[in-house]
Amino acid sequence: MAEKITKRADDYSQWYLDIVQRAGLAENSAVRGCMVIKPHGYAIWEKMQRALDRMFKNTGHVNAYFPLFIPKSFLAREEEMAAGFAKECAVAETIIWNTYKTWIQSYRDLPLLINQWANVVRWEMRTRLFLRTAEFLWQEGHTAHATQQEAEKETRLILLEVYRTFAEEWMAMPVLTGPKTEGQKFPGAVYTLCIEAMMQDRRALQAGTSHFLGQNFAKAFDVQFQNQAGQREYAWATSWGVSTRLVGALVMMHSDDQGLVLPPRLAPLHAVIVPIFRKPEEREAVLAAANRLADNLRQLPPTDWLNYDPIAVKVDDRDQYQPGYKFNEWELKGVPVQVELGPKDLANNACVLKRRDLPGKEAKEFGVPLAGAANRIVDILRIMQTELFERAKKFREANSYEVNSYDEFKKKIDEPGGFLWAHWDGTRPTEDQIAAETKATIRCIPFQRRKEEGKCMVTGKPSEGRVVFAKAY
Repeated sequence: MAEKITKRADDYSQWYLDIVQRAGLAENSAVRGCMVIKPHGYAIWEKMQRALDRMFKNTGHVNAYFPLFIPKSFLAREEEMAAGFAKECAVAETIIWNTYKTWIQSYRDLPLLINQWANVVRWEMRTRLFLRTAEFLWQEGHTAHATQQEAEKETRLILLEVYRTFAEEWMAMPVLTGPKTEGQKFPGAVYTLCIEAMMQDRRALQAGTSHFLGQNFAKAFDVQFQNQAGQREYAWATSWGVSTRLVGALVMMHSDDQGLVLPPRLAPLHAVIVPIFRKPEEREAVLAAANRLADNLRQLPPTDWLNYDPIAVKVDDRDQYQPGYKFNEWELKGVPVQVELGPKDLANNACVLKRRDLPGKEAKEFGVPLAGAANRIVDILRIMQTELFERAKKFREANSYEVNSYDEFKKKIDEPGGFLWAHWDGTRPTEDQIAAETKATIRCIPFQRRKEEGKCMVTGKPSEGRVVFAKAY
Protein backbone atom coordinates (compact mmCIF):
# COMPACT_ATOMS: atom_id res chain seq x y z
CA MET A 1 0.00 0.00 0.00
CA ALA A 2 3.01 2.25 0.44
CA GLU A 3 3.80 2.55 -3.26
CA LYS A 4 2.35 5.62 -4.91
CA ILE A 5 0.19 5.40 -8.00
CA THR A 6 1.63 6.97 -11.13
CA LYS A 7 -0.20 10.21 -11.89
CA ARG A 8 -2.54 10.26 -14.88
CA ALA A 9 -0.83 13.34 -16.27
CA ASP A 10 2.58 11.66 -16.15
CA ASP A 11 1.80 8.27 -17.70
CA TYR A 12 -1.84 7.36 -18.22
CA SER A 13 -1.11 3.81 -19.29
CA GLN A 14 0.98 3.10 -16.20
CA TRP A 15 -1.59 4.85 -14.00
CA TYR A 16 -4.21 2.42 -15.27
CA LEU A 17 -2.04 -0.63 -14.62
CA ASP A 18 -1.09 0.65 -11.17
CA ILE A 19 -4.73 0.93 -10.15
CA VAL A 20 -5.72 -2.46 -11.57
CA GLN A 21 -2.89 -4.15 -9.70
CA ARG A 22 -2.77 -2.18 -6.43
CA ALA A 23 -6.51 -1.99 -5.97
CA GLY A 24 -6.51 -5.78 -6.15
CA LEU A 25 -8.50 -6.16 -9.39
CA ALA A 26 -6.26 -8.42 -11.47
CA GLU A 27 -2.70 -9.45 -12.20
CA ASN A 28 -0.80 -11.10 -15.02
CA SER A 29 -0.69 -14.89 -14.88
CA ALA A 30 1.98 -17.43 -15.76
CA VAL A 31 -0.06 -18.20 -18.89
CA ARG A 32 1.11 -15.82 -21.60
CA GLY A 33 -1.44 -13.11 -22.35
CA CYS A 34 -3.88 -14.22 -19.65
CA MET A 35 -4.87 -12.63 -16.36
CA VAL A 36 -5.90 -13.72 -12.91
CA ILE A 37 -9.00 -11.81 -11.84
CA LYS A 38 -8.63 -11.25 -8.09
CA PRO A 39 -11.58 -11.28 -5.65
CA HIS A 40 -12.17 -7.51 -5.69
CA GLY A 41 -12.12 -7.39 -9.50
CA TYR A 42 -14.32 -10.46 -9.79
CA ALA A 43 -16.80 -9.00 -7.31
CA ILE A 44 -17.24 -6.02 -9.66
CA TRP A 45 -17.78 -8.39 -12.59
CA GLU A 46 -20.36 -10.31 -10.53
CA LYS A 47 -22.24 -7.06 -9.92
CA MET A 48 -22.21 -6.39 -13.66
CA GLN A 49 -23.40 -9.93 -14.38
CA ARG A 50 -26.32 -9.72 -11.97
CA ALA A 51 -27.53 -6.40 -13.35
CA LEU A 52 -27.19 -7.41 -17.00
CA ASP A 53 -28.63 -10.88 -16.45
CA ARG A 54 -31.73 -9.37 -14.90
CA MET A 55 -32.09 -7.00 -17.84
CA PHE A 56 -31.73 -9.86 -20.34
CA LYS A 57 -34.37 -11.92 -18.55
CA ASN A 58 -36.71 -8.93 -18.26
CA THR A 59 -36.59 -8.68 -22.07
CA GLY A 60 -37.48 -12.35 -22.56
CA HIS A 61 -34.05 -13.95 -22.88
CA VAL A 62 -32.92 -17.17 -21.22
CA ASN A 63 -29.47 -18.55 -20.46
CA ALA A 64 -27.86 -21.65 -21.91
CA TYR A 65 -24.33 -22.93 -22.31
CA PHE A 66 -22.52 -24.27 -25.35
CA PRO A 67 -19.15 -26.08 -25.47
CA LEU A 68 -15.96 -24.10 -25.81
CA PHE A 69 -14.52 -26.83 -28.04
CA ILE A 70 -15.46 -27.31 -31.68
CA PRO A 71 -15.34 -30.65 -33.55
CA LYS A 72 -12.56 -30.82 -36.11
CA SER A 73 -15.10 -31.78 -38.76
CA PHE A 74 -16.87 -28.45 -38.24
CA LEU A 75 -13.68 -26.56 -39.06
CA ALA A 76 -13.43 -28.35 -42.37
CA ARG A 77 -17.06 -27.51 -43.13
CA GLU A 78 -16.41 -23.86 -42.36
CA GLU A 79 -14.02 -23.56 -45.27
CA GLU A 80 -17.02 -24.04 -47.55
CA MET A 81 -19.98 -22.89 -45.47
CA ALA A 82 -18.57 -19.74 -43.90
CA ALA A 83 -16.72 -18.37 -46.89
CA GLY A 84 -16.27 -14.63 -46.54
CA PHE A 85 -16.53 -14.57 -42.75
CA ALA A 86 -13.53 -13.70 -40.62
CA LYS A 87 -12.16 -16.87 -39.07
CA GLU A 88 -12.73 -15.85 -35.48
CA CYS A 89 -16.30 -14.88 -36.27
CA ALA A 90 -17.16 -18.21 -37.91
CA VAL A 91 -15.62 -20.25 -35.11
CA ALA A 92 -17.56 -18.35 -32.45
CA GLU A 93 -20.86 -19.12 -34.16
CA THR A 94 -20.26 -22.68 -35.41
CA ILE A 95 -21.33 -24.82 -32.48
CA ILE A 96 -24.31 -22.59 -31.68
CA TRP A 97 -25.83 -22.47 -35.14
CA ASN A 98 -25.20 -26.16 -35.71
CA THR A 99 -27.26 -26.73 -32.54
CA TYR A 100 -29.98 -24.31 -33.64
CA LYS A 101 -30.42 -26.38 -36.81
CA THR A 102 -31.97 -29.15 -34.71
CA TRP A 103 -33.94 -26.80 -32.45
CA ILE A 104 -35.65 -24.73 -35.14
CA GLN A 105 -38.14 -26.50 -37.41
CA SER A 106 -41.22 -24.27 -37.39
CA TYR A 107 -42.20 -20.63 -36.89
CA ARG A 108 -43.61 -21.88 -33.58
CA ASP A 109 -40.00 -22.44 -32.40
CA LEU A 110 -39.23 -18.74 -32.89
CA PRO A 111 -38.06 -16.39 -31.62
CA LEU A 112 -35.18 -18.20 -29.96
CA LEU A 113 -33.71 -15.73 -27.45
CA ILE A 114 -30.61 -17.24 -25.87
CA ASN A 115 -27.70 -15.76 -23.95
CA GLN A 116 -24.69 -17.50 -22.48
CA TRP A 117 -22.11 -16.46 -19.90
CA ALA A 118 -18.78 -17.91 -20.92
CA ASN A 119 -15.06 -17.45 -21.36
CA VAL A 120 -13.41 -16.80 -24.71
CA VAL A 121 -9.90 -17.45 -25.96
CA ARG A 122 -8.46 -15.28 -28.73
CA TRP A 123 -4.97 -14.67 -29.96
CA GLU A 124 -3.71 -11.24 -28.87
CA MET A 125 -0.26 -9.90 -29.72
CA ARG A 126 -0.35 -7.06 -27.18
CA THR A 127 -2.31 -7.50 -24.00
CA ARG A 128 -3.49 -5.16 -21.26
CA LEU A 129 -5.33 -6.29 -18.14
CA PHE A 130 -9.11 -6.33 -18.71
CA LEU A 131 -8.93 -4.31 -21.94
CA ARG A 132 -7.30 -6.95 -24.14
CA THR A 133 -6.28 -10.42 -22.98
CA ALA A 134 -5.95 -13.82 -24.63
CA GLU A 135 -8.76 -15.13 -22.43
CA PHE A 136 -11.63 -13.09 -21.05
CA LEU A 137 -15.13 -13.48 -19.63
CA TRP A 138 -18.22 -12.26 -21.42
CA GLN A 139 -21.83 -12.81 -22.30
CA GLU A 140 -22.89 -13.53 -25.84
CA GLY A 141 -26.43 -13.44 -27.10
CA HIS A 142 -27.45 -15.45 -30.16
CA THR A 143 -31.05 -15.06 -31.29
CA ALA A 144 -33.08 -16.42 -34.18
CA HIS A 145 -36.24 -14.83 -35.56
CA ALA A 146 -38.95 -15.45 -38.12
CA THR A 147 -38.74 -12.03 -39.79
CA GLN A 148 -36.17 -9.40 -40.66
CA GLN A 149 -38.20 -6.74 -38.83
CA GLU A 150 -38.22 -8.77 -35.60
CA ALA A 151 -34.45 -9.41 -35.76
CA GLU A 152 -33.65 -5.75 -36.40
CA LYS A 153 -35.91 -4.73 -33.51
CA GLU A 154 -33.95 -7.14 -31.28
CA THR A 155 -30.63 -5.65 -32.44
CA ARG A 156 -31.71 -2.16 -31.40
CA LEU A 157 -33.41 -3.33 -28.20
CA ILE A 158 -30.21 -4.88 -26.86
CA LEU A 159 -28.06 -1.89 -27.77
CA LEU A 160 -30.35 0.93 -26.70
CA GLU A 161 -32.48 -0.54 -23.91
CA VAL A 162 -29.93 -2.89 -22.34
CA TYR A 163 -26.33 -1.90 -23.12
CA ARG A 164 -26.84 1.86 -23.19
CA THR A 165 -29.01 1.74 -20.08
CA PHE A 166 -26.46 -0.40 -18.24
CA ALA A 167 -23.53 1.82 -19.30
CA GLU A 168 -25.21 5.07 -18.32
CA GLU A 169 -27.37 4.10 -15.34
CA TRP A 170 -25.11 1.50 -13.74
CA MET A 171 -21.58 2.34 -14.86
CA ALA A 172 -22.28 6.10 -14.88
CA MET A 173 -20.57 6.08 -18.28
CA PRO A 174 -22.10 8.26 -21.03
CA VAL A 175 -21.99 6.59 -24.43
CA LEU A 176 -22.61 7.42 -28.06
CA THR A 177 -24.77 4.91 -29.91
CA GLY A 178 -25.01 4.13 -33.58
CA PRO A 179 -23.89 1.86 -36.40
CA LYS A 180 -20.29 1.06 -37.25
CA THR A 181 -19.03 1.72 -40.75
CA GLU A 182 -18.66 -1.13 -43.23
CA GLY A 183 -14.95 -1.15 -42.47
CA GLN A 184 -15.47 -1.42 -38.71
CA LYS A 185 -18.48 -3.73 -38.49
CA PHE A 186 -18.46 -7.33 -37.24
CA PRO A 187 -17.43 -9.67 -40.10
CA GLY A 188 -20.44 -11.57 -41.38
CA ALA A 189 -22.94 -9.01 -40.07
CA VAL A 190 -25.27 -6.96 -42.24
CA TYR A 191 -24.56 -4.12 -39.81
CA THR A 192 -23.17 -3.59 -36.32
CA LEU A 193 -24.47 -1.18 -33.67
CA CYS A 194 -22.18 -0.08 -30.85
CA ILE A 195 -21.81 1.96 -27.68
CA GLU A 196 -18.68 4.14 -27.55
CA ALA A 197 -17.31 5.89 -24.47
CA MET A 198 -14.56 8.45 -23.94
CA MET A 199 -11.91 7.61 -21.37
CA GLN A 200 -10.04 10.22 -19.31
CA ASP A 201 -7.11 10.23 -21.76
CA ARG A 202 -9.66 11.24 -24.43
CA ARG A 203 -9.38 7.93 -26.28
CA ALA A 204 -12.47 5.98 -27.27
CA LEU A 205 -13.41 2.57 -25.95
CA GLN A 206 -15.89 0.30 -27.69
CA ALA A 207 -17.90 -0.98 -24.75
CA GLY A 208 -20.51 -3.20 -26.41
CA THR A 209 -21.85 -4.29 -29.79
CA SER A 210 -25.08 -5.65 -31.20
CA HIS A 211 -25.09 -7.23 -34.66
CA PHE A 212 -27.86 -7.76 -37.19
CA LEU A 213 -26.70 -10.88 -39.02
CA GLY A 214 -29.51 -11.10 -41.56
CA GLN A 215 -29.79 -14.69 -42.84
CA ASN A 216 -26.04 -15.12 -43.31
CA PHE A 217 -25.43 -17.65 -40.56
CA ALA A 218 -28.72 -19.44 -41.08
CA LYS A 219 -27.72 -20.03 -44.71
CA ALA A 220 -24.19 -21.05 -43.74
CA PHE A 221 -25.51 -23.70 -41.35
CA ASP A 222 -28.77 -24.48 -43.16
CA VAL A 223 -31.09 -23.33 -40.35
CA GLN A 224 -34.52 -23.34 -42.00
CA PHE A 225 -38.04 -23.30 -40.62
CA GLN A 226 -41.55 -23.68 -41.97
CA ASN A 227 -43.33 -20.33 -41.93
CA GLN A 228 -47.05 -19.77 -41.37
CA ALA A 229 -47.69 -20.12 -45.09
CA GLY A 230 -46.12 -23.59 -45.04
CA GLN A 231 -43.00 -22.49 -46.92
CA ARG A 232 -39.40 -23.17 -45.92
CA GLU A 233 -37.19 -20.14 -45.24
CA TYR A 234 -34.00 -19.25 -43.41
CA ALA A 235 -34.06 -17.78 -39.91
CA TRP A 236 -33.02 -14.18 -39.25
CA ALA A 237 -30.28 -13.75 -36.66
CA THR A 238 -28.64 -11.38 -34.21
CA SER A 239 -25.66 -11.64 -31.89
CA TRP A 240 -24.45 -9.27 -29.18
CA GLY A 241 -22.02 -9.16 -26.29
CA VAL A 242 -20.08 -7.30 -23.61
CA SER A 243 -17.08 -8.56 -21.68
CA THR A 244 -14.79 -8.01 -18.69
CA ARG A 245 -13.44 -5.11 -20.74
CA LEU A 246 -16.19 -3.17 -18.92
CA VAL A 247 -14.21 -3.50 -15.68
CA GLY A 248 -11.30 -1.75 -17.41
CA ALA A 249 -13.68 0.90 -18.70
CA LEU A 250 -14.92 1.50 -15.17
CA VAL A 251 -11.35 2.07 -13.96
CA MET A 252 -10.49 4.52 -16.74
CA MET A 253 -13.79 6.37 -16.65
CA HIS A 254 -13.91 7.47 -13.00
CA SER A 255 -10.69 6.76 -11.08
CA ASP A 256 -8.20 9.38 -9.87
CA ASP A 257 -4.59 9.62 -8.74
CA GLN A 258 -5.49 8.17 -5.32
CA GLY A 259 -6.91 4.97 -6.77
CA LEU A 260 -10.14 3.37 -7.86
CA VAL A 261 -13.45 5.25 -7.92
CA LEU A 262 -16.54 3.07 -8.31
CA PRO A 263 -20.12 4.07 -9.07
CA PRO A 264 -22.15 2.84 -6.07
CA ARG A 265 -24.45 0.58 -8.11
CA LEU A 266 -21.45 -1.59 -9.04
CA ALA A 267 -19.40 -1.27 -5.87
CA PRO A 268 -18.90 -4.62 -4.08
CA LEU A 269 -18.72 -2.70 -0.81
CA HIS A 270 -20.81 0.45 -0.40
CA ALA A 271 -19.49 1.68 2.94
CA VAL A 272 -16.70 0.84 5.36
CA ILE A 273 -16.76 1.89 9.00
CA VAL A 274 -13.34 2.54 10.54
CA PRO A 275 -13.43 2.60 14.35
CA ILE A 276 -10.86 4.89 15.98
CA PHE A 277 -9.70 4.45 19.56
CA ARG A 278 -6.55 4.59 21.69
CA LYS A 279 -7.52 2.98 24.96
CA PRO A 280 -8.83 -0.57 25.44
CA GLU A 281 -11.88 0.77 27.30
CA GLU A 282 -12.76 2.93 24.26
CA ARG A 283 -12.57 -0.01 21.88
CA GLU A 284 -15.67 -1.84 23.12
CA ALA A 285 -17.97 1.20 22.99
CA VAL A 286 -16.76 2.36 19.56
CA LEU A 287 -17.01 -1.12 18.02
CA ALA A 288 -20.50 -1.59 19.44
CA ALA A 289 -21.65 1.68 17.85
CA ALA A 290 -19.95 0.76 14.57
CA ASN A 291 -21.71 -2.59 14.45
CA ARG A 292 -25.09 -1.00 15.25
CA LEU A 293 -24.65 1.38 12.31
CA ALA A 294 -23.62 -1.51 10.06
CA ASP A 295 -26.73 -3.45 11.11
CA ASN A 296 -28.91 -0.39 10.40
CA LEU A 297 -27.50 -0.24 6.87
CA ARG A 298 -27.95 -3.96 6.23
CA GLN A 299 -31.54 -3.86 7.46
CA LEU A 300 -32.62 -1.16 5.02
CA PRO A 301 -35.18 -2.63 2.59
CA PRO A 302 -33.66 -3.79 -0.74
CA THR A 303 -34.47 -1.56 -3.72
CA ASP A 304 -34.55 -1.85 -7.49
CA TRP A 305 -31.92 0.87 -7.52
CA LEU A 306 -29.35 -1.64 -6.20
CA ASN A 307 -30.77 -4.66 -8.06
CA TYR A 308 -32.44 -5.69 -4.79
CA ASP A 309 -29.06 -6.33 -3.18
CA PRO A 310 -28.67 -5.17 0.44
CA ILE A 311 -26.32 -2.32 1.29
CA ALA A 312 -22.88 -3.92 1.61
CA VAL A 313 -21.03 -2.59 4.64
CA LYS A 314 -17.93 -3.65 6.54
CA VAL A 315 -16.64 -2.74 10.01
CA ASP A 316 -12.85 -2.71 9.69
CA ASP A 317 -11.93 -3.91 13.16
CA ARG A 318 -8.46 -5.24 12.25
CA ASP A 319 -6.16 -4.54 15.19
CA GLN A 320 -2.94 -5.04 13.23
CA TYR A 321 -3.43 -1.87 11.15
CA GLN A 322 -3.67 1.79 12.11
CA PRO A 323 -6.72 3.84 11.01
CA GLY A 324 -4.64 5.83 8.52
CA TYR A 325 -3.59 2.65 6.75
CA LYS A 326 -7.20 1.47 6.61
CA PHE A 327 -8.47 4.75 5.17
CA ASN A 328 -5.79 4.67 2.46
CA GLU A 329 -6.58 1.05 1.60
CA TRP A 330 -10.32 1.61 1.20
CA GLU A 331 -9.72 4.79 -0.77
CA LEU A 332 -7.46 2.87 -3.14
CA LYS A 333 -10.11 0.16 -3.55
CA GLY A 334 -12.80 2.70 -4.37
CA VAL A 335 -15.32 2.16 -1.54
CA PRO A 336 -17.89 4.94 -2.10
CA VAL A 337 -18.35 5.98 1.56
CA GLN A 338 -15.97 5.80 4.52
CA VAL A 339 -17.28 6.30 8.04
CA GLU A 340 -15.00 7.62 10.78
CA LEU A 341 -16.15 6.82 14.30
CA GLY A 342 -14.15 7.60 17.44
CA PRO A 343 -14.77 8.38 21.14
CA LYS A 344 -15.40 12.09 20.50
CA ASP A 345 -17.90 11.28 17.76
CA LEU A 346 -19.59 8.77 20.02
CA ALA A 347 -19.88 11.35 22.81
CA ASN A 348 -21.86 13.50 20.36
CA ASN A 349 -23.86 10.54 18.98
CA ALA A 350 -22.42 11.40 15.58
CA CYS A 351 -19.91 10.24 12.97
CA VAL A 352 -17.92 11.59 10.01
CA LEU A 353 -18.79 10.52 6.45
CA LYS A 354 -16.38 10.77 3.54
CA ARG A 355 -17.30 10.49 -0.16
CA ARG A 356 -14.75 8.77 -2.35
CA ASP A 357 -15.40 10.85 -5.46
CA LEU A 358 -14.74 14.31 -3.96
CA PRO A 359 -11.34 15.85 -3.15
CA GLY A 360 -9.94 16.88 0.25
CA LYS A 361 -12.15 18.56 2.83
CA GLU A 362 -15.00 18.79 0.33
CA ALA A 363 -15.45 15.01 0.67
CA LYS A 364 -16.22 15.04 4.40
CA GLU A 365 -19.47 15.58 6.31
CA PHE A 366 -18.86 16.17 10.01
CA GLY A 367 -21.27 15.63 12.87
CA VAL A 368 -23.70 13.36 11.05
CA PRO A 369 -26.12 12.01 13.72
CA LEU A 370 -25.72 8.27 14.20
CA ALA A 371 -29.50 7.88 14.29
CA GLY A 372 -29.77 9.14 10.70
CA ALA A 373 -26.40 8.05 9.36
CA ALA A 374 -27.68 4.96 7.51
CA ASN A 375 -30.21 6.96 5.49
CA ARG A 376 -27.65 9.69 4.86
CA ILE A 377 -25.20 7.14 3.48
CA VAL A 378 -27.87 5.91 1.05
CA ASP A 379 -28.53 9.52 -0.01
CA ILE A 380 -24.81 9.99 -0.66
CA LEU A 381 -24.69 6.81 -2.75
CA ARG A 382 -27.54 8.04 -4.95
CA ILE A 383 -26.01 11.50 -5.32
CA MET A 384 -22.60 10.06 -6.13
CA GLN A 385 -24.05 7.77 -8.82
CA THR A 386 -25.72 10.72 -10.55
CA GLU A 387 -22.80 13.13 -10.20
CA LEU A 388 -20.26 10.63 -11.55
CA PHE A 389 -22.34 10.34 -14.72
CA GLU A 390 -22.80 14.09 -15.06
CA ARG A 391 -19.08 14.69 -14.53
CA ALA A 392 -18.15 12.16 -17.20
CA LYS A 393 -20.71 13.62 -19.61
CA LYS A 394 -19.34 17.15 -19.13
CA PHE A 395 -15.83 15.83 -19.74
CA ARG A 396 -16.92 14.22 -23.00
CA GLU A 397 -18.73 17.35 -24.14
CA ALA A 398 -15.71 19.52 -23.29
CA ASN A 399 -13.50 17.25 -25.39
CA SER A 400 -15.71 16.87 -28.44
CA TYR A 401 -15.09 19.14 -31.43
CA GLU A 402 -16.59 19.83 -34.83
CA VAL A 403 -13.82 20.07 -37.42
CA ASN A 404 -14.23 21.20 -41.00
CA SER A 405 -10.85 20.63 -42.65
CA TYR A 406 -8.39 17.77 -42.75
CA ASP A 407 -5.58 20.03 -41.58
CA GLU A 408 -7.59 20.99 -38.50
CA PHE A 409 -8.42 17.34 -37.95
CA LYS A 410 -4.77 16.22 -38.04
CA LYS A 411 -3.81 18.92 -35.54
CA LYS A 412 -6.60 18.18 -33.07
CA ILE A 413 -6.56 14.39 -33.15
CA ASP A 414 -3.24 14.36 -31.27
CA GLU A 415 -3.64 17.46 -29.15
CA PRO A 416 -6.02 17.83 -27.44
CA GLY A 417 -7.53 14.59 -28.82
CA GLY A 418 -11.06 13.54 -27.98
CA PHE A 419 -14.09 12.97 -30.20
CA LEU A 420 -13.84 14.78 -33.53
CA TRP A 421 -17.11 15.21 -35.39
CA ALA A 422 -16.29 15.55 -39.08
CA HIS A 423 -17.82 15.06 -42.51
CA TRP A 424 -16.83 11.90 -44.40
CA ASP A 425 -17.81 10.81 -47.89
CA GLY A 426 -18.93 7.35 -46.79
CA THR A 427 -16.27 5.41 -48.71
CA ARG A 428 -13.91 2.74 -47.41
CA PRO A 429 -10.80 4.17 -49.19
CA THR A 430 -11.23 7.54 -47.45
CA GLU A 431 -11.81 5.85 -44.10
CA ASP A 432 -8.66 3.72 -44.57
CA GLN A 433 -6.61 6.75 -45.62
CA ILE A 434 -7.58 8.69 -42.49
CA ALA A 435 -6.76 5.72 -40.26
CA ALA A 436 -3.38 5.16 -41.93
CA GLU A 437 -2.37 8.82 -41.73
CA THR A 438 -3.71 9.72 -38.27
CA LYS A 439 -4.33 6.42 -36.38
CA ALA A 440 -7.90 7.64 -35.83
CA THR A 441 -10.91 5.52 -36.73
CA ILE A 442 -14.60 6.19 -37.18
CA ARG A 443 -16.06 5.08 -33.87
CA CYS A 444 -19.69 5.23 -34.97
CA ILE A 445 -22.24 7.05 -37.07
CA PRO A 446 -24.20 8.42 -34.10
CA PHE A 447 -27.93 8.11 -33.80
CA GLN A 448 -27.62 11.40 -31.89
CA ARG A 449 -26.18 13.36 -34.84
CA ARG A 450 -28.20 16.10 -36.45
CA LYS A 451 -28.92 16.08 -40.16
CA GLU A 452 -26.35 18.32 -41.78
CA GLU A 453 -25.25 18.16 -45.39
CA GLY A 454 -21.59 18.99 -45.94
CA LYS A 455 -18.43 18.03 -47.74
CA CYS A 456 -15.94 15.35 -46.78
CA MET A 457 -12.93 16.92 -45.07
CA VAL A 458 -10.57 14.80 -47.21
CA THR A 459 -12.13 14.44 -50.67
CA GLY A 460 -14.65 17.29 -50.77
CA LYS A 461 -17.37 14.87 -51.86
CA PRO A 462 -20.91 15.21 -50.44
CA SER A 463 -21.57 14.03 -46.89
CA GLU A 464 -24.93 13.36 -45.24
CA GLY A 465 -23.73 14.24 -41.77
CA ARG A 466 -20.84 14.18 -39.34
CA VAL A 467 -19.39 10.97 -37.93
CA VAL A 468 -17.24 10.57 -34.81
CA PHE A 469 -13.52 9.93 -35.14
CA ALA A 470 -11.15 9.16 -32.28
CA LYS A 471 -8.06 7.25 -31.38
CA ALA A 472 -9.19 4.14 -29.57
CA TYR A 473 -8.23 1.18 -27.41
